[in-house]
Amino acid sequence: MDVMGDKATLLDTGRFVQPSDRDETGDGEAVDEARTRLAAQAGDVEATSVLGAMLLRRGDLDGAEPLLRAATAEGDRAAANNLGVLLHQRGYADDAAGWWRIAAVAGSAAAAHALGRYHRERGDEPAAEYWLRQSAEQGHALGAYALADLLEHRGDTAAERWMRSAAERGHREAAYRLARALDRRVPHEDEREYPYEGGDGADNGVASVPGGPGASGEPGDPGGEAEQWYRQAAARGHQRAALQLGAILERRGELKEAGRWYLTSAKDGEARAACALGFLLRDAGDTESAAVWWLRAAQDGDGNAANALGALHAERGETQTAERWYRAAMDAGDVNGAYNLGLLCAEQTRTAQAEQWYRRAAYAGHREAANALAVLLLQGGDATGAEPWFSKAAEAGSVDAAFNLGILFAGRGDEGVALPWYERAAAAGHTEAALQVGIARLRDGDEREAERHLRCAAGGGSSEAAYRLASVLDARRPPTPAHELGEQVHEKTECEEWYERAASQGHRRAQVRVGMLAAARGDVVEAARWYREAAEAGSRNGAFNLGLLLAREGSEPEAAVWWARAADAGHGRAALRLALVYARRGELAEGQRWADRAVSLGPAEVSERAARLRDALRQELTA
Repeated sequence: MDVMGDKATLLDTGRFVQPSDRDETGDGEAVDEARTRLAAQAGDVEATSVLGAMLLRRGDLDGAEPLLRAATAEGDRAAANNLGVLLHQRGYADDAAGWWRIAAVAGSAAAAHALGRYHRERGDEPAAEYWLRQSAEQGHALGAYALADLLEHRGDTAAERWMRSAAERGHREAAYRLARALDRRVPHEDEREYPYEGGDGADNGVASVPGGPGASGEPGDPGGEAEQWYRQAAARGHQRAALQLGAILERRGELKEAGRWYLTSAKDGEARAACALGFLLRDAGDTESAAVWWLRAAQDGDGNAANALGALHAERGETQTAERWYRAAMDAGDVNGAYNLGLLCAEQTRTAQAEQWYRRAAYAGHREAANALAVLLLQGGDATGAEPWFSKAAEAGSVDAAFNLGILFAGRGDEGVALPWYERAAAAGHTEAALQVGIARLRDGDEREAERHLRCAAGGGSSEAAYRLASVLDARRPPTPAHELGEQVHEKTECEEWYERAASQGHRRAQVRVGMLAAARGDVVEAARWYREAAEAGSRNGAFNLGLLLAREGSEPEAAVWWARAADAGHGRAALRLALVYARRGELAEGQRWADRAVSLGPAEVSERAARLRDALRQELTA
């Protein structure tokens, strides 16, 4: 009798798991059934119970019922349990519960589980807990899982113990949910999250992507243990566990294995795995294969995949197709679809439509859409309308919006209001915001804080920050020591390195400064190279200095060309130099013209010298 009770395992669907040691071929089943039927006809109670279970599994309820009732009458607890299953399938839940109770009292763990589920469905949680605990304590995996689910719903910390018990007995949904519970304890550096719904059974929660950098899998490591349970559930065919496992492996850089799990999950119908697989393939350079999986996921309602398809077609210039996929993403509930539609319209200068889509996404809580909307309004001259959207986006965590608020307030002269927003953006790594904070601190005389922020901005690639940092360091630099024999020994200082970094990034003032440093140490070729680069980029100081260098080297005609360029850009000293050149050549009228120009450009000492030269040239012309 007890043997049948141990073999009959009730699933959530009310069906039975076929024992693994049974012959799965049609002929083997027929032989077993014939043998069992003969034994039942001979009065074997256990055979009667088994035959009834066979017919029940096949769906022959009319044939199974008399056999199960007969075996139940003889005290077979498995038959009582299966009779309850049969009646439940016929729609007689209360009658089924009566037979499950009989079987459960007789020690059937499966019946206790079914009875616990019956009571929970009717809201009688105390009775449900009692019977589910009876089932779980007998080692029944489904009973342990159902008990854990009940306790977790109530917030009872004992839930994890029973979830673990079910997982250890091979329950894949329990393994998945245990992994999730462990995963929540691990702080993740990766901000990227997916709205993965709960598992294949009763779980319907929301989980973020599992794992995290450095998950080791060692005992006591929640992240590593979570991975182990995800792996166990995935190996048993759990779609979302395979998806989560793929995400862990992808973050750890194990892309090949991650792709295998994504593929497994995607083939089982998990749209988000298909989407993730698409991104993995895209990053590997296989855009065509990526598009195939994105298409599959998008057709199954994945908004992220629809957005990816939209972006792919937009890159190819297929704007109508891109718009169609962005709309599909929006219809799937992905607010990025509206934001991307706004970006697409903005690129096509369809400003009114762009504003419409930005506004729709912004009202739905999309912070970058709120920032983009504010920028659009500001460009249209509506600073009043832009400010609240910048504020909303910044408060929601948009770094660009915080920086833009700083610009907005600084433009109004409200430096004190602008600075905190710059500081917020700088703290989040915004390069230009760090530069603005550095400039503000220099203005306030706080050189130490200024240097800290300038270093951050310069390290982030800001040429202006590199130049200003070099200037701060340059001001501290002591006079260059001389060699004992009177020869200067040049060692490149940190400030020179920052000047050179800014110069190499195209910063014109830095290029002039690097040229001056090279000239000071006698490297005329290097100085000329930097002066010329600055001058050709429009630097009037670069053009003036290049002219000086060329004049010293005996190339005054070429020097005059660069001085003329500098003077035309408003450089007074260059205009004075040109006046002197033309005066020496005897071209007095041209000299007087440049002297007039130098007087108007200044500075004061240049204006004074140029005025004297102009008067002298005028006298020569009128003599």
